[in-house]
Amino acid sequence: MISKELIVLTVDDDMINLKLLKSMLMKNPDVKEVIEARNGIDAINQIKEREDINLILLDIIMPVMDGLEVLKVVNSDENIKQIPIIVLTTDETKKTEALELGANGFLMKPIRNGELTQKIESITL
Repeated sequence: MISKELIVLTVDDDMINLKLLKSMLMKNPDVKEVIEARNGIDAINQIKEREDINLILLDIIMPVMDGLEVLKVVNSDENIKQIPIIVLTTDETKKTEALELGANGFLMKPIRNGELTQKIESITL
């Protein structure tokens, strides 16, 4: 079980992926709230506006601002860089780059509920 109530920001340009993530996350009793962003700029704005986000699920490949750019912004800001980020993508080649930019974990799409729960638990315990 996840050891605390989580407020999770999910970031993906695909509404179906956002709905699936929210559905998976809300089945976990330790997830208090799921917030959605459709691109990197929206994600950065929400992260900076809300002080209660304690986990980010971040797609890498998005228009406007991709996930790698979001990682750079988050990890360069002392006020928000402590928020764990799990990167989600279909592009295996982005894994190393995302981890080098500060991602705390990585999952390949399509996301499976068990894998997601296990990754969240390993990062938030």
